[in-house]
Amino acid sequence: MTETITSHKAAHAAAAPPVLGGLGLFTVLLGAALPLIDFFIVNVALPSIGHDLAASESVLELVVAGYGLAYAVLLVLGGRLGDLFGRRRLFIGGMAAFGLTSLACGLAPSAWTLVAARVAQGAASAAMLPQVLATIQAATSGPRRAKAMGLYGATAGLSMVAGQILGGVLVAADIAGTGWRSVFLVNVPVVLVGLFLAARAVPETRSPRPEPIDGPGTVLLAVSLLALLAPLTEGRAAGWPLWTWLSLAAFPFAAWAFYAVERRADRQGRTPLVPPSLFELTSLRRGLVMIVPFSIGFSGFMFVIAVALQQGAGRSPVAAGLALAPMAVVFFFVSLAGPRLVARYGTRVVTAGAAIQAVGVALMALAAWRSWPDLGLVELLPGAAIAGAGQALQLPVIFRIVLSEVPSARAGVGSGVMITTQQSSLALGVATLGTLFLSLIAAVGMRDALVTTLLVQLAGVALTGLLSLRLPRTIG
Repeated sequence: MTETITSHKAAHAAAAPPVLGGLGLFTVLLGAALPLIDFFIVNVALPSIGHDLAASESVLELVVAGYGLAYAVLLVLGGRLGDLFGRRRLFIGGMAAFGLTSLACGLAPSAWTLVAARVAQGAASAAMLPQVLATIQAATSGPRRAKAMGLYGATAGLSMVAGQILGGVLVAADIAGTGWRSVFLVNVPVVLVGLFLAARAVPETRSPRPEPIDGPGTVLLAVSLLALLAPLTEGRAAGWPLWTWLSLAAFPFAAWAFYAVERRADRQGRTPLVPPSLFELTSLRRGLVMIVPFSIGFSGFMFVIAVALQQGAGRSPVAAGLALAPMAVVFFFVSLAGPRLVARYGTRVVTAGAAIQAVGVALMALAAWRSWPDLGLVELLPGAAIAGAGQALQLPVIFRIVLSEVPSARAGVGSGVMITTQQSSLALGVATLGTLFLSLIAAVGMRDALVTTLLVQLAGVALTGLLSLRLPRTIG
């Protein structure tokens, strides 16, 4: 009788769904923060890296682009591997690899070694990050999921701003004479703590019906993203050689081939890397479209303001980083109120956020036009704070909208698609707005180049606001 009761309890425990507790949520959010911080942390360290390693401008762009390209190209595959082999296993493996590649970046003896280590670091990030959202989707429900998704969005936005601030502080601190190397070495102890916590607090989840890897889809997605992002990120520094134009011309053909292969696999009952049927979800489709202009404007602004404040206004790395502190602080506190506001007002919170961000960007453009070259924390404070509030009302909510109808069995695929869209758009922002800004400097000067770029970003914010009017009024 006792054995029967014991076996019944064991069977019930085995059937019970995994639960992500508070410590587990903290751990996966830590894993989400690391890759995003590292995308932006090098912006203010690039001048020091170039001087120390005698790196040309094109090689320095590869330090940023190599990470972003590997990260974007492999994200969906990382999500699929988590569905197949277990998201906790991939999360821990990806985090360990991220720590090792961060150490390799910090110890790099030459510029090209650093580029190679950054590519490997991007690949490690692609294994780790999709498991965060997939675990939240699979191991939470109801109000707990809404809260966890809100915290994920807050973590993502805060990490992107904090990365730039932290980079400036670490470069200036020159801890034990490490200089720029500390922006990578700081990851190592954080990863060790994360691995310790993950082994104890993150539940294992996987798709109940795992599918084999979609080889043709994986290759064609990689080719499509590389054909678009590689020439845009390297073209200006390389002088726009023939290969950049050929690559851009090949992009639509590669993208069409990818879609055709995925659609055929979907119709044949197999699970492609990116199932076209997933885009039948209105919330996912419309949310992804909004992520593009938001992320392009965000990353473009972060890159441009770092260059303008250091090379144009003569600010130190610390001052350039701290000029964005009001944006980070306000973003954090406003994002905490996001779930309550969404519960009351629905997705119109996103529209209001776009309007508020537009006011903030306009104020920063006005400050740059009136105060240049005396531009710093005080001059940017009102605009940066208001823009941060507007961003906080958009990013966490958009993330929730995109994944709100994705079934838990496809959580890894859904989160991989969303983060790939975000990461590709972040890389596009640096490539497009960064190229626009750097190209305008010679013709109109640093001040007018900055103001013009901010006005272009303002147009992107307006587009995000208009797109938000097509969102479902409530989030499932």
